[in-house]
Amino acid sequence: MTTLATAVLRLNARPIDYALLAVYFAVVLGIGALARRSVSSSLDFFLSGRSLPAWVTGLAFISANLGAVEIFGMTANGAQFGIPTVHYYWIGAIPAMVLLGLVMMPFYYGSQVRSVPEFLLRRFGSFAHLVNGLSFAIAQVLIAGVNLYALATVVNLLLGWPLWVSIIAAAVIVLAYTTLGGLSAAVYNEVMQFFVIVAMLVPLTLVGLHKVGGWHGLSDRITAANADAGAQLHAWPGSNLTGISNATLSVIGIVFGLGFVLSFGYWTTNFAEVQRALAARNMSAARRTPLIGAYPKALIALVIVIPGMLAAVISPELAQYKASGGTLANGVTYNNAIELLIRDLLPSGMLGVAITGLLAAFMAGMAANVSSFNTVFTYDLWQAYVVKNRPDEYYLRVGRTVTVLGCGAAIGTAFIARNYNNIMDYLQTLFSFFNAPLFATFVLGLFWKRTTPLAGGIGLIVGTASALTIDQLNRHHVLHMSGQGPSFVAASAAFVMDILVSVAVSLVSTPKPDSELVGLVWVLTPRDALKGKAAREDAGWYRKPAVLGIGALVLAAVLNVIFW
Repeated sequence: MTTLATAVLRLNARPIDYALLAVYFAVVLGIGALARRSVSSSLDFFLSGRSLPAWVTGLAFISANLGAVEIFGMTANGAQFGIPTVHYYWIGAIPAMVLLGLVMMPFYYGSQVRSVPEFLLRRFGSFAHLVNGLSFAIAQVLIAGVNLYALATVVNLLLGWPLWVSIIAAAVIVLAYTTLGGLSAAVYNEVMQFFVIVAMLVPLTLVGLHKVGGWHGLSDRITAANADAGAQLHAWPGSNLTGISNATLSVIGIVFGLGFVLSFGYWTTNFAEVQRALAARNMSAARRTPLIGAYPKALIALVIVIPGMLAAVISPELAQYKASGGTLANGVTYNNAIELLIRDLLPSGMLGVAITGLLAAFMAGMAANVSSFNTVFTYDLWQAYVVKNRPDEYYLRVGRTVTVLGCGAAIGTAFIARNYNNIMDYLQTLFSFFNAPLFATFVLGLFWKRTTPLAGGIGLIVGTASALTIDQLNRHHVLHMSGQGPSFVAASAAFVMDILVSVAVSLVSTPKPDSELVGLVWVLTPRDALKGKAAREDAGWYRKPAVLGIGALVLAAVLNVIFW
């Protein structure tokens, strides 16, 4: 971050703000110390001994996602693109979370796997397992770097430390409690962090709307400042978000590229999220985890996207930057939207709550990345291919060591994130590389028993290569796409190519026998097995997964209509 940016964004915290931060960090580390007492095995460390209730895992599920992806990325999107950003929630999250709870979790939890790559090991064998284990580990380190970079910028603005010092300090904070208490420390901190984040976002949104004269006042100011105000104030067709001028193609890009491939690829196969559901106490709690999380996910869009829009009209620096088309070197970028809004709106005391909320969000996101990275590295790479058949205590030590190494690697990747003026562009690119082909492999493997082990591995490689190709063609101006449209197209290409290649390879290679696929593919798994043994946990119509899922879809549909 430049000297100019630091001067522009300096947050003038007072003693009361620092006191709130001190209390927060004491609680975070205290939770880590308490959680350490319950860690006696690797399963305790990586999956909380599969003992957590649904409401805890549900809030942790959504809090783990409230990292830099949301707070920096989505407010940056709100500032740059406006209302179309809600597609990342109501189209690009809720349907996939419902599918995860109703369809995918029974297979994950019922098979008693410890990670998503381990499910691939059982379904396809070691080739696909190794490919996915390596790609997932790389992806989590890269995404952890984004959260760490965002966390470090707040430390930098608050204390004035150089960015590299802030990055290291922020990494040490997260490392302390994840190494102490493993997933339990991360999950219980995420539950607390969820409420801290909401305590930041809701007042910030309300104060900002009051300052501009409510929603109509915000609309008027956006209309006065932007030639494409209509595109920023209506969700559809979202051409400014996709960079696709044709309205029909833009809608197809959002629905298929984002709403199907990227969304389902992220929410149904990303172990950083699925890990929280695997820590639930039984099948019913595991299924309800993403469904419970879907409700705050749908509503929190309003207090993330709208603050970004507010920042673009309230902050003079960001308004100038936007008016210049993102070319004015005035020390800020869209990534600074939330920080600028906090600087311009909140007094001492409230400033401390907001800063604490930012730190909580980025720590939750990074902890999710690190805790899933250490699980996959330990179980799916180290134990499976490097050092096998050692006592459980050995793998517990490896997990703690890998947590340190993962944080160290994230320090390096944090400097990649600083090169993007909207980190959402970077994150969507990563998701198209890693999540889209994985979703294609899962869909085919789950619903077509003929899919072979060889096809699983080759499909993943070809799918990732396809997304990389689209990205490079666009970067070298062979293709001409702007906004986040390139990642939608890359994800679509990855999905389609993975399916085509996997089908072709499956037709000329040998599938697994049916006896080895029970519980791993839809047609060979008894329906009773997908419901689990804890049906009594669903007592009361409001606790039934199907009811929760339908309610979440209806809520997303209603919100879509309101902001059409």
